[in-house]
Amino acid sequence: MKIGFISLGCAKNLVDSENIIGLFDDPFFEYEYDLKKCDAVVINTCGFILSAKTEAIDTILEIAEYKKDRLKKLIVTGCFVQRYFEDCVKEFPEVDLFVKVEDYHMLPELLSKLFDHRFINSYGKNRKLANNSYTAYLKISDGCDNRCTYCAIPLIRGNCRSYTIEENVAEAKKLAQMGVKELNVVAQDTTYYGHDLYGEFRLKDLIRELDKIDFKWIRILYMYPDEIEEDLLIEMKKCQRVLPYFDIPVQYGNDEILKLMNRRGSVKLIEEKIAMIRNYFPDAVIRTTMIVGFPHETEQTFNDTMNLVEKIRFDSLGAFTYSPEEDTKAFEMDDQIDEEVKNERYEKLMSLQQQIVDQKNKERIGKTYETLIERYEELFDRYVGRSYLSAPDGIDGVIYIRNDEPLNIGDFYDVEITGYKNYDLLGIIKKKEV
Repeated sequence: MKIGFISLGCAKNLVDSENIIGLFDDPFFEYEYDLKKCDAVVINTCGFILSAKTEAIDTILEIAEYKKDRLKKLIVTGCFVQRYFEDCVKEFPEVDLFVKVEDYHMLPELLSKLFDHRFINSYGKNRKLANNSYTAYLKISDGCDNRCTYCAIPLIRGNCRSYTIEENVAEAKKLAQMGVKELNVVAQDTTYYGHDLYGEFRLKDLIRELDKIDFKWIRILYMYPDEIEEDLLIEMKKCQRVLPYFDIPVQYGNDEILKLMNRRGSVKLIEEKIAMIRNYFPDAVIRTTMIVGFPHETEQTFNDTMNLVEKIRFDSLGAFTYSPEEDTKAFEMDDQIDEEVKNERYEKLMSLQQQIVDQKNKERIGKTYETLIERYEELFDRYVGRSYLSAPDGIDGVIYIRNDEPLNIGDFYDVEITGYKNYDLLGIIKKKEV
C-alpha cells in the first residue's frame, strides 16, 4: 500500500510527523511522494493562527478530492484536530480517522483497526527523518507554561512537559547514528526547559551533554529573553558545537503592549539581554519575531517597535499581523486594530528590516563561512547552502553558490561571499591553498 505524508506548521510538528512516519516502517507500506498515486495519506495539521487553520482546511479538502479516484484512506491529526475535533468529524466526512495530539500514544491501535494490519507499538522509538539525513530537530519538551494572551498553544498542547536529560540525549545519539550533522533544539520555550521536572532551568546542563555527541552544529531555537541568564551563555561559550545563534521572540517594542500580551520583562530587559549576548558572542546571530496590530496598538506604540528594531538591528526578523484566536484573553480585548492598518504597519516594519539586512549583507561580502550544502538547483545551475547564520526553517535566507566541480549534498565547504540579493547571499567555494 502506497502511503503519503503531509506535515504542516512548525518544526515541533515535523518531529511528530517523523514519529508517525516511523510507524509505517513496514513492508506492507511503501512511501510515495506523489500524493495522486497514494492509497493512503496522513496529514499532520497546525492550528496556531488563522492562516494555519486555513491551510489545514484547504489541504484536507484538496486531498479528500483524491478519494474520488485512488485514495482509500485519509488520516488527519495534529493541532487543528486537537483544537476542533468535534467540528472536524462533522465537517469532513471524507476523513477516515482523526487523531488528537493527546492520543498519539494510541496511534498503533487506531491504525491497526483502520488498515486491518498490525502496527507495532513503536511511536517515538522508530523516527524516520522526513526531509534529509543531515539535519534534524530535537524536541526537548512539549506544551507551554507561558500564558501569552494571544497564544492558543497551551490550549492545544497543554502545560510544559520536559523530557528528561537522559531521554533527550538518547534521542540525540540516535539521530547522530542516523547521520545527522546539524541538530536543532526546539520547544515552545527552550530556555524554560527542565523547570517542570527539576524545579530550575536546565538547558545549560542539557547542551553540555549534547555537545559531547558527534554533531557538526547544534543550534538552539525559541529562547525567551527573560530566561537567558549569564550561566547559560557561559556554558554555550564552552561548547564546541553549539552555534552563537539566538532565536529570541521579542514580539513588541513597547512595555504597555508587552504587559497586555502577558510577556515577562520589559524593553529595557530585552536590550540588556541582547547586549549581554553580543558581549559574549561578538559574531552572534540574533533572530526575532514581532507581532503587528495587537489590540490597543497606537501609532506611537508601533513606532516604539520600529525604534527598537532600528536600535538592535536584528540579523533576521519575522513578523505577523495579530490573529484573534478564540478562547485567548486577547480575543476579548477592546480596541482591535483594522486589518488594513495592520498590513500597512507590517509592510513598514519589514521594509525597515530589509534595509537593515541589506547593510549587514554588504558587510559580509568578502568574508568566508563554513557552509552546509543542501541541494542543487539544476534549472539555475547553482547549489544552495546555509552557514551558521541561517536556521533550516527557511526564515533567514540561504547562500547561492556556483561551482565548476560537483559538490556533495550534506557536506560542509568554505564559501566566500561575493554578493547578495534581498535576504540571500551569493558565494563561491573558497579554494584551499596548496
